[in-house]
Amino acid sequence: MAEGTIKHLTDKGFGFIDTGKEKDVFFHASNLDGVRYEELHEGQSVSYEEGTGPKGPRAESVRPN
Repeated sequence: MAEGTIKHLTDKGFGFIDTGKEKDVFFHASNLDGVRYEELHEGQSVSYEEGTGPKGPRAESVRPN
């Protein structure tokens, strides 16, 4: 499981995770595990599985630490 910090959340149900590497990872509300999108906040530590979406890397099974 990879870990990161939520960098940005949108009002459209998706956000980006700062992985500590070059690129941030996209995630969608449908990829959350055990938490609702409304319960997340920027700066929150999360764990996730690395996956691939139609536009490149994405986070799956995102859950707060």
